[in-house]
Amino acid sequence: MAENATDKPRALDVTAVSRRIIANVEQVIVGKRQQIVQTLVAWFCEGHVLLEDVPGVAKTIMARAFACTVGCTFKRIQCTPDLLPTDVTGGSIFNQKASEFEFRPGPIFAQVVLADEINRATPRTQAALLEAMAESSVTIDGETHRLRPPFLIIATQNPVDHEGTFPLPEAQLDRFLIKLSLGYPSLDDEVQMLDMLKREHPLEKLQPVISAEQLVACQRAVRTVNVDPKIRRYITEIVHATRAHHDIRLGGSPRASIALYRSAQAVAAIRGRNYVEPDDVKQIVPAVLGHRIILQPESRLQNVTVSELLTEVLDETKAPLLEAPVK
Repeated sequence: MAENATDKPRALDVTAVSRRIIANVEQVIVGKRQQIVQTLVAWFCEGHVLLEDVPGVAKTIMARAFACTVGCTFKRIQCTPDLLPTDVTGGSIFNQKASEFEFRPGPIFAQVVLADEINRATPRTQAALLEAMAESSVTIDGETHRLRPPFLIIATQNPVDHEGTFPLPEAQLDRFLIKLSLGYPSLDDEVQMLDMLKREHPLEKLQPVISAEQLVACQRAVRTVNVDPKIRRYITEIVHATRAHHDIRLGGSPRASIALYRSAQAVAAIRGRNYVEPDDVKQIVPAVLGHRIILQPESRLQNVTVSELLTEVLDETKAPLLEAPVK
């Protein structure tokens, strides 16, 4: 009872902070509430986001809007085949005046980093992001530098243009907590967008609504959200079902189970609860597991999709019944 009394205000604080962030970002991004919430889930879980979409649907604007909303530093990395790892991480430069080497940090040291068209960078440069994504640190010349929290990488890639690209390997895809797509706006949303842009870009007047310290506090609070043993088993049953499905060559890894667990905690906190329900898990499954699954070659030829298989897995995995929480 004491634990519930402690956790509930924290979850409610996360809800209030979430509403302020979402409302602020929606001053710039119109009609994409689900994608904004999913990005926020990733940030609350200290994870990262892969945005796969066609050019011109506001991927860069959304990343900048999140950085402005939380008052975080923002850097953009335009990935190209000639981009070097040191262009991302920084390196030691010889200072002639001081007659010594000094470290100059690269764009990865910002709190919100946009890796635009990440699949155009070479595998060597892509790998420069791995340590930062997994451990929130960068090691250069044997010295480890910690990245300033809250740290978020939003990487984009174009699903249409594959010429001159280097597809992300499965191990690197697995590092992204969530993969999502913005998609084209509806007709009404696009009309509203044009109306918003008639005088100035709304991003220019966007102001922070919370501090970076408050977001870090939300990240800590999300970890206190209670996950019933039945829910934990439900999560693992879903992931194990992806490994056993005949249409799937590679299912979710234990890292996928952890990602689904953490994401469900964040969804529950955003919804104002200090405990996870089965619907929290179901809502976030496509974004968390979709990019971690590889289909059998014959299944791809039969136009089987990952989203269809995940729907099938969720339908066949019985959701647990939970006792009413103590209020």
